[in-house]
Amino acid sequence: MTLTELFVVVPAGGSGTRLWPLSRASNPKFLHALTGTDRSLLQATFDRLTPLAPPERLLVVTGTAHAAGVARQLPDLPDSNILVEPFARDSCAAIALAAAVIERRSPGAVMASFAADHLITDTDEFARTVERAVAGAREGYLMTIGITPTRPETGYGYLRLSAQAERGVIQPVLEFKEKPSLEVASRYVSSGSYLWNASMFVWRTDLFLAELAARRPDVAGPIAAIAAAWDTDEQEDVLAELWPTVPKVAVEYAVMEPAAEEGKVATVPGDFGWSDIGDFETVVRLLGTDVGQGGRSFSPATRSRAVVVDGEDVIVVPNSGRLVATLGVRDLIVVDTDDAVLVCDRDRAQDIKRLTEILREHGEADYL
Repeated sequence: MTLTELFVVVPAGGSGTRLWPLSRASNPKFLHALTGTDRSLLQATFDRLTPLAPPERLLVVTGTAHAAGVARQLPDLPDSNILVEPFARDSCAAIALAAAVIERRSPGAVMASFAADHLITDTDEFARTVERAVAGAREGYLMTIGITPTRPETGYGYLRLSAQAERGVIQPVLEFKEKPSLEVASRYVSSGSYLWNASMFVWRTDLFLAELAARRPDVAGPIAAIAAAWDTDEQEDVLAELWPTVPKVAVEYAVMEPAAEEGKVATVPGDFGWSDIGDFETVVRLLGTDVGQGGRSFSPATRSRAVVVDGEDVIVVPNSGRLVATLGVRDLIVVDTDDAVLVCDRDRAQDIKRLTEILREHGEADYL
């Protein structure tokens, strides 16, 4: 089901610090086969999106360090559709750059933006949901696809609706909510009028860029100048000069939250088996297998094995070719790679990002 004239953007950035040491700055999680198949997260995203838009209308925004990996994993993607950021400036800059380049190539087009590191199990329902979101975008809304919550979740932001979410129905978004406490998340889910914010967006490029210019001219100005030079001999010089001046800000803060307050944002609830591959708990819950007594394991490297003996709630991620065995331990995460090993209390899994910051402070950046 190809959607006529839809452009699709895949922001592929970040190093996935909560999946360290498996995910590194030079080899981030979206290039890993964390899908249950031999396809990487990026390749699975490409496979899911090309039925909606052909490769010539699909753009990937990524960093200098990852451009070669993206090109290698997606040989059908035109080189001109890999938009390379000199360095990360958060989601607004990446998405705005893609929107401005699309607007230059095809004025007034509808674009959709989907992250490179999500898993979706029901691709048919996903396609139907995107089709409904495109219809909302053509009506003039800034659309976001919210995810129907399956549990109280403190790791995601939420979208507040005016009424209970209805499957397949375009509904106004009243407010974007920050990541809540467990108690607040439980209230959100029980009310039926909140969705998870998965940062999936669909809009007309001209309308989005107009909103950005009105709300954040400090972002819109340099992005417009960069896009004007795109696909010309001046592209690299203008990019190098102006990219450092673009403020770091998330697209939610810059555009979507204030636009929602003015009734310009709507959503279509999504119920298509979505997961954000953000930490080892999620990876092993979705893709892991039982290994011995009280343990679960997942390895992207088929040559790696794990055995857990007399354990309880142990997660093992072997990825070095070595056998990893545990005896008599509980509530641990053990990750083995060629040059680094992580041993972590499961209750501290969300602090792995902080650990990487400490390692950087201690001069161990080569391992990040």
